[in-house]
Amino acid sequence: MKPKGREKPDANKERGPDHAELDMLQSQLETLQNEKDQLFQKLQRVSADYANFQKRNARQVADTIVYEKETIMRTLLPALDSFEHTLQNVRSADNVKAVVKGIEIIYDQILAILASHGVEQIKALGEKFDPALHEAVMLKADPKKQTDVILEQFQTGYKCNGRVIRPSKVVVNKLAPKQQPGPAKTTPENKSGQTLDAEEEQS
Repeated sequence: MKPKGREKPDANKERGPDHAELDMLQSQLETLQNEKDQLFQKLQRVSADYANFQKRNARQVADTIVYEKETIMRTLLPALDSFEHTLQNVRSADNVKAVVKGIEIIYDQILAILASHGVEQIKALGEKFDPALHEAVMLKADPKKQTDVILEQFQTGYKCNGRVIRPSKVVVNKLAPKQQPGPAKTTPENKSGQTLDAEEEQS
C-alpha cells in the first residue's frame, strides 16, 4: 500500500469565505450608494424648494408694500377731495370765516385718517420737556412758568404705533438758578410766638 500523503488543500474551499465576504461588502456598498443617492436627491429638492420660497417671499413682501401704499393713498383721497372743493369755493366765499372753517374741516379729516393708521400728534405746549419726544430749538426765560416747560411749538411731532417718527420742535423755558422759586421767608417771632414789629427787630 502506498503511504497516504497529505491531502492537497482545496483552493476553492479557501477562497469560499473570501468571496462571501466580498459579496457582503459589495452589497453594503450598493446599499450605502443608494442611500447616498436618495439623500442627494432630497437635498436637491430641498434646495429647489428653498430657492422657490425665497422668490415667493420676496414677491409677497413687495405685493404687501404696494397694497399698504394703495390703502394709505385711498384713505387720503377724501381729504384731497375736500381740499379741492374748498379751493374751488374760496373765490365765491362770502367771508374769511367760511374759508377758515373749510380748512379746519379738512385738517380734522386728515388727523382722523392718520389716527386710523396709528399716527398721533405728540403733545408739547405746556408739557414738560422730554428729549425722547421733543427737540428744543430755542430757550427762553419766563419767570411766570416752571423751568423745562414748553412755551411754544414750531413744528408738531408725530408718533406711529407708539414710536416717534418726528419729534416736536419747541421752545423750552429755562430759568437761571437765581430765578428758581426759593423757600418762603419766615417772619421773626419772639419766644412767646408773637410776631416782632419792625421797631423791636431794630432794637
